[in-house]
Amino acid sequence: MKIKDIEPKEIWENFSLFNAVPRGSKKEEKAIAFISNFGKSLNLHTYTDKTGNVIIKKPATAGMENRETIALQSHLDMVHQKNSDVDFNFNTQGIDMYIDGDWVKARGTTLGADNGVGVATIMGLLASNNIPHPAIEALFTVDEETGMTGALALEPGLLEAKIMLNLDTEEDNELTIGCAGGIDVTAQGDYLQGAASPNAIAFKIEITGLTGGHSGMDIHKGRGNANKIMNRILLHLARTYKIEIHAINGGGLRNAIPRESWAVFCVDQKNEDGIMKAFKAIANIITIENRLTDPNLNIIMEAAKTPQTIMKSDDSLNFLRAVAACPNGIYRMSPSISDLVQSSNNVARVEVAKGKFTIMCLTRSSVDTEKMDVVEAIQSAFELIGAQVQSTGSYPGWVPNPDATIVRIMSNLYETMFHEKPNVNACHAGLECGILNGPYPHIQMISLGPTIRGAHAPDEKVSISSVQKFWKFLLETLKQIPTKS
Repeated sequence: MKIKDIEPKEIWENFSLFNAVPRGSKKEEKAIAFISNFGKSLNLHTYTDKTGNVIIKKPATAGMENRETIALQSHLDMVHQKNSDVDFNFNTQGIDMYIDGDWVKARGTTLGADNGVGVATIMGLLASNNIPHPAIEALFTVDEETGMTGALALEPGLLEAKIMLNLDTEEDNELTIGCAGGIDVTAQGDYLQGAASPNAIAFKIEITGLTGGHSGMDIHKGRGNANKIMNRILLHLARTYKIEIHAINGGGLRNAIPRESWAVFCVDQKNEDGIMKAFKAIANIITIENRLTDPNLNIIMEAAKTPQTIMKSDDSLNFLRAVAACPNGIYRMSPSISDLVQSSNNVARVEVAKGKFTIMCLTRSSVDTEKMDVVEAIQSAFELIGAQVQSTGSYPGWVPNPDATIVRIMSNLYETMFHEKPNVNACHAGLECGILNGPYPHIQMISLGPTIRGAHAPDEKVSISSVQKFWKFLLETLKQIPTKS
């Protein structure tokens, strides 16, 4: 069976078409053109703002004209992550999908179900001629994954809706009514390059096979962070032997828990046996510690060609100490909402090369003042080694409103349809609702979606049966939208 033949075809046909379009964050030109042309092909009012957000408006079906207008919102961009052994160009290739039982997956890359299934769902509703619905304002935003700049730049006055359904939640039994805010933190600095010691030999450490995942939704699962693991190994070696770092390259996007890292360093030849023994010991400890969360973790060290330039041993040690001091993972759990991460940080990218170093983090919190406290901790760690630290792209959290009419309607409908209460919650991921509430404070918002696993990692997958459940629930929700007040 082909992906486009799965039921409901309204979603899967459009998901197949949309997933053939390259659409990395900040590289959504083809996706913007695709969705704009889609709206125009249906003879629907289609508008693209100066940032690239696309709004498509469709009138209500017969008999639904007196219902409140609703906005349906999803983002066009996707996280680009692939396994290191996969040859794939996200800028030119569409996603290579396949069916595995109840799951749709991609071969060695992220799938783009986040948020491609949401986009495809809205496309299915816009193209339909037999689905009852009130007037629809479809909002497709850009650059959600790396700064939410599309939502931040959305102008007031473009939407008339009183209710917004954000289709970016990843559990089909959840109705999300709040989320964390976030901020990008980047530390950069220079170091004096020196020549390796005359008796130096070089080694390369490689870390692969970590589970990775979404740096918000999966941060509480205790999965290994390749950058922190690499730093732990190097610091362990540096405290006994005067190692000299040549290069470190770990992680990638801020919103993905890093899965891979490599580093090259030098050490005096006389310490060859000792450093191999020390490496094996610490690598074994780390592998055991992560055996449940990251069963495929692989840590190897092998001889490498001695490089011409290095970071001197004292500078190497101080750099490693700073990365070790940088917070990673859960910073604080919510004292008011059970099992909700309130604040966290993801050490997403570490790069050392040619006299420069860069550390990239994504800090999240549902409490803005606490978010900035985490930033202060990161900044302090790296300023101690002379780094310049910048914080950019701050966006607010979304304050829950459990008394909103749409929350009550959808909670009751879910219980009626599926004979259990939905999980009405707030999440630690960043959703655009908090930002969109700024220019549109009158809109009641709620987020829903099908079950997606492994978002932001190459093992991302979406449940076929869950998409069917989600579609059924969404269609019934459209029938329950209240009349205009």
